[in-house]
Amino acid sequence: MSALLFVGFLLLLVAGAPLATALGIVGSVVILSADLGAMSIATNVYSSLAKYPLLALPVFILAGMIFERVGVAAKLVAFVSALVGERRGAQGVVAILVCMFLGGISGSGPADAAAVAMVMLPSMTRQGYPPGFSASLIAAAGSTAILIPPSIAFVIFTVLVPQVSVPALFAAGVIPGVLAGLSLLAPTVLFAWKYGWGAEERSERAGLLRTLKDASWGIAAPVIILGGLRTGAFTPTEAAVVAVFYGLFVGLFIYRTLTWRKLYRVLVDSAEISAVVMLIIACAGIFAHAGSTLGAFDGLANGMLSVTREEHLMLAMIMLLLLIAGMLLDAASIFLIFLPILVPIVNAFGWDMTWFAVLMTMNMAIGQFTPPMAVNLLVTTRIAGIGMEATVKWVLWMVLAMLASLALVAAVPQLALWLPQRLGY
Repeated sequence: MSALLFVGFLLLLVAGAPLATALGIVGSVVILSADLGAMSIATNVYSSLAKYPLLALPVFILAGMIFERVGVAAKLVAFVSALVGERRGAQGVVAILVCMFLGGISGSGPADAAAVAMVMLPSMTRQGYPPGFSASLIAAAGSTAILIPPSIAFVIFTVLVPQVSVPALFAAGVIPGVLAGLSLLAPTVLFAWKYGWGAEERSERAGLLRTLKDASWGIAAPVIILGGLRTGAFTPTEAAVVAVFYGLFVGLFIYRTLTWRKLYRVLVDSAEISAVVMLIIACAGIFAHAGSTLGAFDGLANGMLSVTREEHLMLAMIMLLLLIAGMLLDAASIFLIFLPILVPIVNAFGWDMTWFAVLMTMNMAIGQFTPPMAVNLLVTTRIAGIGMEATVKWVLWMVLAMLASLALVAAVPQLALWLPQRLGY
């Protein structure tokens, strides 16, 4: 039955079945074949979704989409451009910084990358940046959105591993998220100086104070969200609701870019994305029940532990596995599939679960812009009007840069743990 569970799942994925379909069908077949109780299928679908932290998931998705559509990205680009100034590689630096800041609002890598690409790609192309490089850079910088709070990936992790709290993970992701983003500055500045991108063009820019005033409503969003969480004014779920209403206020009454027709479209699009994620989580509950009842996950974990008991080698093996998985699946899917196997290994070695969650999510961030799947890269290449093959020679440098930040966080756990410990989580 354990072999049927894993082999059947892989065969359905290879055959092109949607992830939710593969998880649900294989899990249900195993439950019925092993006589584990047909009612457990419906029970686990319900119990997988009936978790309070999951309320934050569709609301954060809605909040991120609202801020993407109201034009916050354009205001932030103008402000950061005025702040960075005119110098070689400046537009690349601006793209990275804006992506990191928007990550503190949306929590979604593809949404972050799409918002920045729409604004930055034309100006970067005018200043000599190859479209392949620009698309790669924005896709990579956008991936920091799942590390910098509020992170949708962290919310899903805490649902699957309740021993870790959402505020603790949000705090733990700040320093690694910033490191991951700043690591991209190295290849950006290096190539800009080598090829002379953005060296000579001088454009009319608004003053710093004026652009700050225009961008201040967007800048205030993460301050309100994270400040409210820190002071205890609201829970993570309530923070998501506050973010939605704040975004609606800014879009409807301050920037006045969010019409009622656009609002309807935002609600429809966010509902579709949320439904897909929730369906995967529900079907993963069936798969997880089958695997845990049969002891399949524990058996696979023990098999991995039998390979080596050297923790550094085991950690390197897990990181490589997750890196490969990140190239093929999205973060939510990887958490749902691999956490039942990896949690026993983490407990066996006594690793800190918060630190491990950050390492897992950093791997997922790298996977978001690493072909062949690369959801962020799919978004930016589509906007740039190029094929993904045009990005390969550039995106490899982004991967190496972010791998360096991953290795640093793996070697120095306090980079992830210092802030949550300092804040008392």
